[in-house]
Amino acid sequence: MAKRSFRQPAPVPFPRSDEKGRPGPLGARAGLIFSVYDWGMPQSSPQSLPNSLFPSRDAAAATPAPAVRGAFLLVTCQGGAEASLCGRQEAVLPAVSKAAWRRGMVTFRLGDFDPPDDFFPDLIYARAVVRSLGQVSGASDHERVAAVRTLVTHTAWDTIHVWHRDRRLESQTDSPVDPLAVRALLLESYGKPASLPQAARPGDLVLNCLIDAADRWWVGWHRAHTPTSCQPGGMHQTELPGDKVSRAWLKLDEAIATFGVDLRPGQRAVELGASPGGACQRLLEAGLTVVGIDPALVDDRVAAQPGFEQWRMRARDVKVKNFRSFDWIVADMNIDPRSTLESIGRIVTAAGVKPAGIIATLKLPDWSRAKELPGWLDQFRAWGFSPRARQVSTGGREICVVAIKSRRK
Repeated sequence: MAKRSFRQPAPVPFPRSDEKGRPGPLGARAGLIFSVYDWGMPQSSPQSLPNSLFPSRDAAAATPAPAVRGAFLLVTCQGGAEASLCGRQEAVLPAVSKAAWRRGMVTFRLGDFDPPDDFFPDLIYARAVVRSLGQVSGASDHERVAAVRTLVTHTAWDTIHVWHRDRRLESQTDSPVDPLAVRALLLESYGKPASLPQAARPGDLVLNCLIDAADRWWVGWHRAHTPTSCQPGGMHQTELPGDKVSRAWLKLDEAIATFGVDLRPGQRAVELGASPGGACQRLLEAGLTVVGIDPALVDDRVAAQPGFEQWRMRARDVKVKNFRSFDWIVADMNIDPRSTLESIGRIVTAAGVKPAGIIATLKLPDWSRAKELPGWLDQFRAWGFSPRARQVSTGGREICVVAIKSRRK
């Protein structure tokens, strides 16, 4: 068994990371409405969307959008988050109005508002945001594909996304629908190769097919732009790689990709409530030196990694001076959000503690607590950080907050 080290090291000076790569306002590109509604939209970064895998398309050569744009937005979310999604819509996107909704999906009537092709408003709870063109139904997949071709007159698509409104549908219906099989039929119908990658490239025009039930699909489109909008249904990979110790690895991996978190080799990170060590494992893979704080032991596969150290105690028992050398504070503790914020606040408000950023998961005991999120984000601002929030697809009933140290004016 690898030898574990629980000694508290003396703080060492380390250059702080700067804030390059943070997403900026987008209003200059799309006008006032886009600037107001999309202020928090995460941008792609070399870390989260490697150019070698997803080269951006030349804007001048972009596939033209459909002439029939659709009068509704279709927005998907985690089942149960519909009310929170609508509450956020009312706050940041008042120009639209709620129309139909089902578990895991809400449609919004656009009215006179015609957003940009790659519109992805900061709705926090949204996974996919597409322009809805309507529904199709039929007795078989082939009939429904034919109905799609009748409904959608536009034929030039760069790729096609197909996903379930609710993955539990496969166990709730007598005739489960395979999204990959549906996609294969649609690709064939539109003359696309079966080998076409599921992930879109930034700038791609995407045909969307949301499987609502065994005999009913919603159809729409969007232009891929953010890392989230490049994935079918805005879903990050769902299968935990076999060499990872917990789903905390997967959640942090999605947060890094979604927010374009600028982790740099050689930086130092500390995780509060680290066991069994999934998030620490992801940080180590990014080249950081990591300290995990938890009375419970982390997995041996993490403990044996060079650059890792565990402090076997509760975070509140660590002297605040020992946090002075860290660039990142990470927290994913199974406690009330207020307690998580108290733990973080104790650290980042202490003299000499100057992290470049915070990555925090705020657990929601029930969905009604989501209404407290604006106040929680104000806490980060009061500490001198600029927070962005999202309910990542790999997490449960929780909100991921990435907060970057604000620039001094």
